Amino acid sequence: MGPARRRDALRLRGGGSPPLPRLFPGRLSAFPLFLLALLLGFASLLWLQLSCSGEGPVAGGQVRGAPRQPCPPPAPLQPAQDEPSWGPHRLALLVPFRERFEELLAFVPYMHRFLSKKKIRHHIFILNQVDHFRFNRASLINVGFLESGNDTDYIAMHDVDLLPLNEHLDYSFPEAGPFHVASPELHPLYHYKTYVGGILLLTKQHYELCNGMSNRFWGWGREDDEFYRRIKGAGLQVRRPSGITTGYETFQHLHDPAWRKRDQKRIAAQKQEQFKVDREGGLNNVRYRIESRTDLSVAGAPCTVLNILLDCDTNETPWCTFG
Repeated sequence: MGPARRRDALRLRGGGSPPLPRLFPGRLSAFPLFLLALLLGFASLLWLQLSCSGEGPVAGGQVRGAPRQPCPPPAPLQPAQDEPSWGPHRLALLVPFRERFEELLAFVPYMHRFLSKKKIRHHIFILNQVDHFRFNRASLINVGFLESGNDTDYIAMHDVDLLPLNEHLDYSFPEAGPFHVASPELHPLYHYKTYVGGILLLTKQHYELCNGMSNRFWGWGREDDEFYRRIKGAGLQVRRPSGITTGYETFQHLHDPAWRKRDQKRIAAQKQEQFKVDREGGLNNVRYRIESRTDLSVAGAPCTVLNILLDCDTNETPWCTFG
């Protein structure tokens, strides 16, 4: 019997080397392969995170808790803001906010790059209303003003769903008076001449001169119209951009009305109150509590999130709730 036939006979009788273990079935479908690849990828990412954060298994006999090389930080988006060429003023970008996280993820890195490119020193404050009252944009801006610190000397009241597309828009220190960046000639939705919403810049001195904004506007709308009257009552003149030729294409409006319904209900006396000027309230009587203050980074762009609990006197403004 030749060598080849002898090997075949041994295999038939079960002799010779034992067969290799079958780790996988003969026919492996696409789903188990995908699941396996997903698990391996997750395990790799988890190991990378633990190995550079000081947690998890310690390799090479290293003592747990000993200092390790930190995870590499995200690449900076702009030069340091202490460069002399950036000028002496610093902007507090005040962004009233509630449950619009997809807009926030787009807004923070975009505005950080936009302002950095223009060499505007800035600090982005996300004013997150976490109480159970109706949304109050004006009160949130008052809180943001009070909490923005002494290292900023002017503010931008800035909607989270409005992104400037024209790099010639001016966000510099508005020394001559309030500067309405989102002017009626440029805003994609609101075109009446007394409109001052969307994006409005003021020095902190001018905002205090107006006693801030009224705290009586719960729900959507009208608070900026009342603030226009405060500006006029303080003897200030609203200025607007000039030389901008992009018209209604100057801004990108992120809001989707089909997905984000606005709270436009007018309840009881609110229908009459919305057109009145609040001559008593504002910065001097906003009632709130800061639940938490968190500095974080969104795609490498720094911001501060203030979780804000507003308070409401239901005898004064019963329309702050739907009850």
